Amino acid sequence: MPSRTDSRLRIAVLADSDTRWKWGALTARRLAEQVPGAGSAASRPAAPDLDGFLLRGRATPTPRQLAEVGVAPDALREVTMAQFFDVAGELGSGSAGGGAYDVIVLALVGGAAQAALHGLAARWLGHTRRPVIVTGYVGVVYEKLADGLLLRHGADVVLANSRHDAERFRAVYEGVGADASAVTEAALPFLGGAAYQEEPGRDTVVFAAQPSVPESRADRHYLLRRLVDHARRHPGREVVLKLRSKPGEHTTHIEEHPFQKLAKGMELPPNFSLAYGNMGEILDRTDLLVTVSSTAALESLHRSVPTAVLTDLGVREALGNHHFLGSGCLASWDRLDAGHRPAPDADWLAAQGVAPGAAYHRAFDQVRERMGELLAQDTLPPITPYYTAATAPGYLPGVLARHHLAPDGTPLPGAAPANEPTGLRRLIRDAVRDAARGAYRHGVQRVAPVIRRMGEL
Repeated sequence: MPSRTDSRLRIAVLADSDTRWKWGALTARRLAEQVPGAGSAASRPAAPDLDGFLLRGRATPTPRQLAEVGVAPDALREVTMAQFFDVAGELGSGSAGGGAYDVIVLALVGGAAQAALHGLAARWLGHTRRPVIVTGYVGVVYEKLADGLLLRHGADVVLANSRHDAERFRAVYEGVGADASAVTEAALPFLGGAAYQEEPGRDTVVFAAQPSVPESRADRHYLLRRLVDHARRHPGREVVLKLRSKPGEHTTHIEEHPFQKLAKGMELPPNFSLAYGNMGEILDRTDLLVTVSSTAALESLHRSVPTAVLTDLGVREALGNHHFLGSGCLASWDRLDAGHRPAPDADWLAAQGVAPGAAYHRAFDQVRERMGELLAQDTLPPITPYYTAATAPGYLPGVLARHHLAPDGTPLPGAAPANEPTGLRRLIRDAVRDAARGAYRHGVQRVAPVIRRMGEL
C-alpha cells in the first residue's frame, strides 16, 4: 500500500462519461504536480499512479471515446457504484495513508457525486484515515448552479475553474449555512497547447458541436445550414464540423439529433468536412473557432485562437452562451460571413481562468497547496455532505436510490454481485449488457423523439 508521503501519489478517478473522464484524469495529473508532502521535486515522477473507474450507465464511454480523450490510466475498469466502494473504499491497515488510494477524484454528475460521498462516508464510518476526496465541474457552469454545488458538498476539495466560479461557489454554500472551505480556485485542467499563429495559405473555420445545445432539430438544422452556407461563400476556406460523438455513442448529454445525420440529406461543398478526434489537435490547425457555448471556446481562447460564440438563436440561459457576456466573443453568422473576427476582453479572460501564458501555469498553485495540507494530515474529518436526512428528507433518498443506495448510504441488496463472473458467464453478461445499452440508445435517439412529436399533435 502507498503512503501519503510516497513520491508517487496513488489516485483513483471515478467518471461517468468521456468528458468527465478527461476532466478527472487530467485533474489528477495536475494535482500530483509539485504537491507538498508527495516527495521531493527531484525524485517525484511527472505522473501519479492513476486508476480509472467508469461508472456503468447510459453515458459510459466507448473505447473510441476514451482513445480520443488521450489520457491512459495505469488500470481501467467499468464498475457499479457499489463495486467502486468495494475497491476504492477499502481501508488497509498496512497503509500510512489509510487505504488503497491517497486521493479519489469524483468526476461525476451532481447526483452521482452525492451518492458517492454518502456511500464512502458510510463505508468509512468511524475511520479518520482515509483518501482525500476531490470533485468539481467539467467546464462552464451555466445552469443548476445551486443544485449541482450542493450535491457536490462534502468533498474535501470542490474545484472551481476560475476566480469567477470560486466566488459564486462560496456564495452558494455560505447562503445555505454550509461550510465553504472546500471551494478551491484552479482552472480547467485540459487547457494548453501552442499559442495561435497564422500560417500563410491556411484558412480554417471549425464549428464545435454540442450534444444538446441547441436541442431542437430545427435549431440544429439551422446551424448546420449556416455553416454549409459559410463554406459556399468562402470556397477557399476549409470549414470543419467538429463532432462530439458517433451515432449510438453517448456523452454527458443526450444527442437526439446528431449533426452528421442531419448532414446526410444535404448537398455539401467540397471544402466542408466532418471531423472527430482530440479537440487540442483540431485547434492546432484552426483559424476561427465557432460554437454556441461549448467548453471548446475556452480551450480556443486560452490559445488565442479567434473565437466566436453565436447569437443567432439568442443569448439565453438555455443555450449557455449568456456565460460569455462581456467576453467580446458574441457574434452572429451574418457578421462572420462578412469577415468579422471577435477580439476577446482581457479582463474577462483573466476572471474566467483562461488567460494565456504563465498565468495558467500558476492557476493550480492554490489547489496544490490545499492538497499538500490535506495529505500531510494524520487524520481527516468524517465526510459530511450538506444534504442529510435532516436537511433534505424529501430529496436525498431519491438521489441515493437512483444509485442503488439506502438513505444511510449503504448499498441496497442486489446493488452489486458479490464476485465478478469469469469465463463464459462474463462473455454472456457483457453481450447482454451491450445489447441492452444499444436498445436503450436506440430508444432515446429514435423512439422517444417520435413519441414526443406525436404528443405535440
